[in-house]
Amino acid sequence: MAPLFPQAVIEPTGFADLPGWAQDDHAKAFAAFRRSCGSIARKGDLVTPSRPVFAALRPICARAARLPKNISDQKAQAFFEKEFRPYTIAALEQANGFLTGYYESEVEGSRIRSGEFATPLYARPGDLVIESPPGGGPPTNKSGAFRKVEGKLVPYHDRAAIEDGALGDQGRVVAWIRDPADAFFAHIQGSVRVRLPDGEVLRLNYDGHNGQPYTPIGRLLIERGLVPREKMSMDAIRAYIAAHPPEGRELMRQNRSYIFFRIAHELKPDDGAVGAQGLPLMAGRSIAVDKAIHVYGTPFYLDAALPTGLEGASEPFERLMIAQDTGSAIIGPARADIFFGAGTQAGTVAGRIQHPGRFTLLLPRALDPARARVPLPKPRPAQAPRALLPAAVSETP
Repeated sequence: MAPLFPQAVIEPTGFADLPGWAQDDHAKAFAAFRRSCGSIARKGDLVTPSRPVFAALRPICARAARLPKNISDQKAQAFFEKEFRPYTIAALEQANGFLTGYYESEVEGSRIRSGEFATPLYARPGDLVIESPPGGGPPTNKSGAFRKVEGKLVPYHDRAAIEDGALGDQGRVVAWIRDPADAFFAHIQGSVRVRLPDGEVLRLNYDGHNGQPYTPIGRLLIERGLVPREKMSMDAIRAYIAAHPPEGRELMRQNRSYIFFRIAHELKPDDGAVGAQGLPLMAGRSIAVDKAIHVYGTPFYLDAALPTGLEGASEPFERLMIAQDTGSAIIGPARADIFFGAGTQAGTVAGRIQHPGRFTLLLPRALDPARARVPLPKPRPAQAPRALLPAAVSETP
């Protein structure tokens, strides 16, 4: 048996010790939490048997469902304080966690290829096989992706091969867009809005990955001395690619990871992108976490100084968030990607976020983290490649 949060330091704290706790908008956090509760009530945990946090969340969700839909901020705060205990959490030998940001972009495109729109966004290929984790359940951000060749499973094509036409007859395009860099960042974010010539907007969301490793190209630009670390952002990466087209194309191909999309017909115009929990994300309240460690629906309180102000000015970010997504770069007990919404402004803010932060995990009061244990996972086959599930990730050097 393994501890509830292996490779982590977890210490009890008090709600009164959380900076900005009393001033937060708990009603918004409650709305995001109850949205997660709908999924928790309908579906089982990602692993079997259910993890202790998942089992403990279910009765809390049942009580949340009996509260008024438009709950007051005071009652929402009282709900969280009654149902949960706060614990600071960090990786071993690290004082803080690490935060990045992501968003949903909007680009112009077409359902039909043309001279203007010639960059494809692919649907999930029919020959793609994504393995299930040991013990069953849906694929995780460490699941492998394969195709069959002469009856044997081999690793799926990487980015360069796909761009060079490796999909062949398996390549079905859901939309054509103008800029290869926009396609690249849509892969990183895991979703995109494509505005068609007639004004219709296609909402595209993650629908599979190629299992190849994710390489943050921002880190490559820093290592090559092309962009100073202190000036690294998503805007800086875009500027380099735009100014150096051949080098930019080769740089993007260094990230072998590639994802496939589906049209999210279920989304309303004002809904956020669909996260890995299968729900529309809430801007400023949804985070992506390492789902191998954390359960979707778990509340986290984040305390950090982030460049969310005018022209990147640093501001306190003290907010109750709900874990509703995951991503290939989101690995570890105190690692989160903050969803900032859709559009250019959200993208500018999200691209600046690469900062330390204090993580406070809200655990159901029924749980004692010192005593709770989870089954150790079965060893993975040695030949299985490390794979990534970029449902929603940010560009992290």
